[in-house]
Parts: sequence; structure tokens; C-alpha cells
Amino acid sequence: MPVRELDVTGLHCPLPILRTRALLDQMALGEEVIVHATDPASVIDFKHFCNTTDNALIAHETRPDPAHGALFVYHIRRGG
Repeated sequence: MPVRELDVTGLHCPLPILRTRALLDQMALGEEVIVHATDPASVIDFKHFCNTTDNALIAHETRPDPAHGALFVYHIRRGG
């Protein structure tokens, strides 16, 4: 199953979560998405989102990004 990607860079809370939720709602169970965000609050938001839904946070990574300071990458699997 191919992995989808979602770019929410430049958006601030709550938009990264809202856009991710909207995409996950269209995806099949077990399908995965990689989300790219720049909002530092997204670290807490995505962990909380996955802990309170059936979606699984498979991995989280922070990368340097010259334009935004940091790029936060989340790998999420759609749950049921």
C-alpha cells in the first residue's frame, strides 16, 4: 500500500491536525501518511491526537530547516 504525504508547513495549530484528520478520514484502515509540519506545537499536538484516536504514531523526527528553523516529520498509520 503506498504511503501518502501531507505538507502542512507554515500552518499553525490547529490547522496541521485538522488537515491531517481530514486526510486520515478519507484513507483506508492500515494506510499510512507522512506529515511535514513546522509548528513547534505540533510535537505535542500529534502525540496527543494519536493517543486519543485509533491512529498510530509510527515515527516522529525533527530535521533542521533553514527556512523555518525545524521541520517535524510524523509517520501515522490510519486506525479504526
